Amino acid sequence: MNKIFKSSLLFLVILLVTACKADIARNNDGSLTVETTITQEQLQEVITASIADPLVTNVTVSLQSGYVLVSGERQRLNDASKADSLTFRLDLSVSNGKPVATISNAQIDGIALEQNRVDNWNQTIANRLSNFGGRSEKATLQAINITTESVTMTWNVAKK
Repeated sequence: MNKIFKSSLLFLVILLVTACKADIARNNDGSLTVETTITQEQLQEVITASIADPLVTNVTVSLQSGYVLVSGERQRLNDASKADSLTFRLDLSVSNGKPVATISNAQIDGIALEQNRVDNWNQTIANRLSNFGGRSEKATLQAINITTESVTMTWNVAKK
C-alpha cells in the first residue's frame, strides 16, 4: 500500500472511532477535505471531561449561533448540600491549523473564576476537540462553525 492510502485509511478509522459524523471529499490536489460534525451531547461530554472537577455537576451546553453557553453546578466544599451556579461563554476558533477554545465571563454565582483555571479549561477543551479530526499529523483545521444544531469542524488532510 502506498503511504497516502495508508494515511487516509488511518485517518478514516480514527474518525469512526471518535463516533462523530464525517463527510469526506477528495480535492484536486489529492488532499482530503473532512468535515466532522459534533453534536451538542458530544460537546457537552468534551466540556465536562475538560473541567474535570468532581464538585462540578449537571454541566449543560447550549449551542448558539457562533458560540456556546455553558452552565452547571458546583458543590460547596464546606457544605455539600449546597451548590453554586457555574456559567460561561465558549467561543471556538482556529489558529495555526488547530482548534482554540476561549472561555469568557466564567463565573460561580456571579464571582469571576480565577484566570489560571479558565486558561487550563481553554487548553483542555481545545486538545479534546483536536481528537475529532486532527489526530493525523497531516490534518490541519480550516474552520469551525457553531450553529444551534451542531459544531462543524472542517479539516484538510494533506496528500504528502
